[in-house]
Amino acid sequence: MILSDTEILAHIKRGTIVVTPYSRDCLGSNSYDVHLGKTLAVYESAVLDAKKHNTIRMFEIPDDGFVLEPNELYLGVTEEYTETHIHVPFLEGKSSIGRLGIDIHATAGKGDVGFCNTWTLEISVKKPVRVYAGMPIGQLIYFEVQGDILTPYNQKQSAKYTGQTHKPVESMMWKNVW
Repeated sequence: MILSDTEILAHIKRGTIVVTPYSRDCLGSNSYDVHLGKTLAVYESAVLDAKKHNTIRMFEIPDDGFVLEPNELYLGVTEEYTETHIHVPFLEGKSSIGRLGIDIHATAGKGDVGFCNTWTLEISVKKPVRVYAGMPIGQLIYFEVQGDILTPYNQKQSAKYTGQTHKPVESMMWKNVW
């Protein structure tokens, strides 16, 4: 079941959902809007290796915006830091963003119970498009979980994306044991 606006508000008041900065204007009927942070990143290598640490180059979006180009993967970040302690958060692009040909995630739209951080965005575009820091970029939808959670994400030994950051985070696939 997806939480409604009244349920999202109730959980924010209880502290089981945290959004910082928070604005009541960003609350939709059943979602919360998040915004593009000021930092973007691109991978330094043209060929990525799933078994190696692929480094990124970060840069700030200028006040007059930045043009995203097709055939490039950009890592972005949400302005909002979030915590979700008893729900599963899903990050989806806003329809206005999709209509500009912007995809905000390749495969990582679902968070885990216990995820506490900003969201790294895996941004790609269909045609060149200018983006701006602070623009609405996505929406968080919260799902109820049935059953007890044995180990929330922020308590897992294997969790690779913990610790508060306001910068995009590159793939940590290289840390997996396989």
